[in-house]
Amino acid sequence: MLVQMNKVIEIAKFMIKIKNILALIFSTCTLVSIAQIQHANRGNEARDMFNDPTTRDQEAISAAENGWWRQSLAGQGQRIKKWKEATFGMFVHWGVYAQYGNIWKGKPGGGYAEHLMRVMQIPRAEYLDSAKRFNPKKFDAEEWVLLAKNAGMKYFIITAKHHDGFAIYPSQYASNYSLKSTAFKRDPLAELAVACRKHGLLFGFYYSHAFDWEHPDAPGNDWDYHNPGGDKLLGGADWFDNHPEWLPKAKRYVDEKAIPQIKELIHNYHPDLLWFDTPHKLPLSENLRILKAIRDTDPNIVVNGRLARTGNQNYGDYLNTADRPEEFYPVPAGAYWEAIPTTNDSYGFSVTDKNHKPTAHFIQLLAKATAMGGNILMNIGPKGDGSIDGPDVEILKGIAEWMKSNKESVIDVSPSPLGRQQWGVVTKREHTLYLHLFKKPKGKQLTVGGLTADVKSISLLSSGKRIETYSLDSIGLHISMDQMKDNMADEVIVVQLNQELEAPAVDDLIYVDSAIAKNRLLSFYARQQGPSMRFGDGKKDRYYVSDWVSTDQYLTWHVNVLQPARFEVAVRYVKDKVGTGGDMFLKIGKRKIDFTIEAGSPKNTGANELVLGEVDLSEGSQTIELRAKNINGGETVKFLEVVLTRSEHLPKERQ
Repeated sequence: MLVQMNKVIEIAKFMIKIKNILALIFSTCTLVSIAQIQHANRGNEARDMFNDPTTRDQEAISAAENGWWRQSLAGQGQRIKKWKEATFGMFVHWGVYAQYGNIWKGKPGGGYAEHLMRVMQIPRAEYLDSAKRFNPKKFDAEEWVLLAKNAGMKYFIITAKHHDGFAIYPSQYASNYSLKSTAFKRDPLAELAVACRKHGLLFGFYYSHAFDWEHPDAPGNDWDYHNPGGDKLLGGADWFDNHPEWLPKAKRYVDEKAIPQIKELIHNYHPDLLWFDTPHKLPLSENLRILKAIRDTDPNIVVNGRLARTGNQNYGDYLNTADRPEEFYPVPAGAYWEAIPTTNDSYGFSVTDKNHKPTAHFIQLLAKATAMGGNILMNIGPKGDGSIDGPDVEILKGIAEWMKSNKESVIDVSPSPLGRQQWGVVTKREHTLYLHLFKKPKGKQLTVGGLTADVKSISLLSSGKRIETYSLDSIGLHISMDQMKDNMADEVIVVQLNQELEAPAVDDLIYVDSAIAKNRLLSFYARQQGPSMRFGDGKKDRYYVSDWVSTDQYLTWHVNVLQPARFEVAVRYVKDKVGTGGDMFLKIGKRKIDFTIEAGSPKNTGANELVLGEVDLSEGSQTIELRAKNINGGETVKFLEVVLTRSEHLPKERQ
């Protein structure tokens, strides 16, 4: 009888768990639907920066979704509005690590300069001793903020504490591991807060809440303390599930340092924004506890998407892309998101990283993001003496020069419903369209596919000059290019409409334009058929789809060819796993082109290009289809894009 009673009790407990889980799944207090979040998370570098909810986390989830977090949603629209309208921000990674420039005792570090302590396994005591020499005499908050403001930036976020655990302000918590211990006796965060408010910029902090190489109880330092969460993966990536007996130690760090310092930053500096990172180093329950502390302290602060999230739910105010993106995967309409490019390949200052991108890269990246409804938070890494590196200054001044006459086309605008154009992107404000011309078409006119609405006027934004010569037909708007300059990073053409613009019948339409030398059909913008694939993170040569493991999966592009023409067809892909490949085919025009990617071909992480031949494309709407007939190595290669090059644009040896 006792055994039966115990069984009944166990069944009852199990049913209660099921009830709680169902309540969670069907909870209506979500920022974006579960399906949308899953779609947006594919390809996000932060995709793995979440915790799968376990029994331990269910109580925290229930308390959040039925209480404090649900209540916080009432003010979400108002607090996110100021961030969304700001559009373009400056991200600053600056700490005591900046004085080393990613070199320690004559040896260069690897990767991000702000990770020097971890990469070089620098003992805490030695790092602290060297930090005492930090004395950025050239630091000038007014100069930093004006560089941002002149570049059109309207918010500013600086690292208050990065993963090294060193607070770049005089903290009363772990105070010897803060600016108090250095030779610099000013408070740069206070000076920046004053300068930002003086010049009308939103102000905020990056705070490393889950990764701290200083505190003896925090995840991350496995060379001084033998703690989990570091490169040795002690206890595994999910150490808090595998070793729950270790969790009280990490909770002690959260209670003694993370939450007190976050509250200290809020009380002392009154930030508009808080930016977090690497939540996967702590369990979801701790991340939610930190978020609750923020909401309790100041409910009006905007919090990014890398603090507390699961595979299906993001408890922050907006989503984040991967680090250093060059292309953006699509996110659900209406979702708030932000990309975080950096001027070179490091976020902190690095004397060894000379890979600075040109100014045009950032101007076009900003236009591409705003054309898809996103924000850009662009990073620089100032030097240890407080000055800003020369190449960063030149990039910012170049953006400022463009912004003088083009700012209205990228700040507080919305996406256009028009299909994707090969010459650039389109942003919108009410009845005004901004055509961002990245690539000047061959010939005498620019064609805006699908733009058939009645036009009031057309002009160049940079000069205000009216363009009188244009025409409309069933294909779109054709604009004379007589007054347009060559080699512009982004020539903006303003089109004033007399009526609201109608969305195309196909919401993922791409125009193919023979006046553009290379037409790119990115895998990001293909329609996925069959079981879902994942997006790459959008970095250089990583804007692919992955997890293509079945012949039931394939990609389709819905295109509209503006002019009939002959094109060379090529596919670009990444083969980063040994033995992958297979027999494929591409249906395009009236052709079915078979091709093979050999399983024995070399593995690499860069882009490969395979020319498939030529094809004649007729004018009008059609579908391009990429399929696998068989798959080797468990997965096809990772496809980046299909490239269509008009035959007359080919090198002579390929004509």
